[in-house]
Amino acid sequence: MQNLFSEVTSLDQRCYSEYGLSEDLLMEHAADGMADFIHNSYEGHKHVCIVCGSGNNGADGITLARLLHRDFEVSLYLGKEVHSEMAKLQLKRAKAINVPLVTELPECDILVDALFGSGLSRDFDKETKTLIRHMNTLDAEKIACDIPSGLKIDGTQQEVCFEADTTLTMGALKRGMFSDAAKELVGSVYVIDLGVSRTVYETQSNWKLLDEDDLHLPNRHLKNSHKGSYGHLSLICGEKPGAAVMAGSAALRFGSGLVTLLSNNNEQIPFELMQSHLLPTTTTAIALGMGLGTEFSNEELHTLLDNDLPLLLDADIFSHPLFSELLQRNNVLITPHPKEFTVILKACALADIDITTLQNSRFEYVELFCNAYPHITLVLKGANVIIAQKNSFYINPHGTSILAKGGSGDVLAGFVASLIAQGHTLLNAAIHGALAHTAAAAKVDKNSYALTPQDLIEAITTL
Repeated sequence: MQNLFSEVTSLDQRCYSEYGLSEDLLMEHAADGMADFIHNSYEGHKHVCIVCGSGNNGADGITLARLLHRDFEVSLYLGKEVHSEMAKLQLKRAKAINVPLVTELPECDILVDALFGSGLSRDFDKETKTLIRHMNTLDAEKIACDIPSGLKIDGTQQEVCFEADTTLTMGALKRGMFSDAAKELVGSVYVIDLGVSRTVYETQSNWKLLDEDDLHLPNRHLKNSHKGSYGHLSLICGEKPGAAVMAGSAALRFGSGLVTLLSNNNEQIPFELMQSHLLPTTTTAIALGMGLGTEFSNEELHTLLDNDLPLLLDADIFSHPLFSELLQRNNVLITPHPKEFTVILKACALADIDITTLQNSRFEYVELFCNAYPHITLVLKGANVIIAQKNSFYINPHGTSILAKGGSGDVLAGFVASLIAQGHTLLNAAIHGALAHTAAAAKVDKNSYALTPQDLIEAITTL
């Protein structure tokens, strides 16, 4: 996993004050890293157009133009007259070796956006919007320098944004590049070192980005074991039993030794799942909420939950009168989608907001909730899933639109609950269950619109 930062200006300042590195030196390393990426990724003699702004992000682009000159056909386009001292210096250097400046955007093979960096705060003027729209229409491989222009450091975006295939970000990963909105804009993200290793440049961060190889599967190593060695998950099966069946099937496939659906009726369920009206005494974790509806009375739920077992809560339970009481328990994990999370925030008297407001400030509202409920583990679903507990925060960026299908969330709940039943801590279960969920989706060899929950459950066997 990798560190994420809400801002990196303080990290740059550290390089100046503690390591004696100048702004000029950091800029040369930034451009050199971008040049190396382009050299290694594309054949020489391709046409590279670099669009530069007036500040230091533009200066990075101008420096890149100088480094690529002659190895590639380079066109340098200045979106605004340069005004920062570094931009003026880099433009002087570029002109000294005759880097071609153009006044119109040419057709090109590679287009580099160096208009605005992570310090962007003001709204774009009409000319800038027109320029970025034009850039987005060009049939070229699109690279953003540091951060796509129009995407702000907090993860919100302007009315118009550059749509990158690749983002080459400077020094460290910016948390804002992993908001849900940013997923359409950043493409593949790579970090460029600024004259020191990232381990030197970075400080400690409570926010982490999960890598695909962070996944640990619940592979079995004990030779002397039995089904009881791998946990017993009980799922409360309510008004819409299909949701609990999907979650239960996912849990069994992901390693739970036993899975029981708790129901008032005798449901038609897969033969490998068990069914009971009473909580089995061997239960090691409980999951409820998916398809719950009004099938169970409060008294029935109180009876089933009169224990200290770890609990996964999802879906219908978030608007249930019992929810606020369950939040007072220890060993509770919740898996809301954004709309459900707004319901939770309101029920907890933390915020009364709509989904748009939440999505524009996902990081802040997750921190708000975790400050108020540090004993609760949160899995906030979305394009980039956030996993949080107390002051530890993780983002899983590996999901795709293939997962935007009814039942995907039930399968995720089943994977996570399975790990809880097998004895994992709630935070570890959330991390590895979420990573397994996205890894399984990547294994589904179907058109992007064709995934079913059963595909995910089957794909988990191939990881």
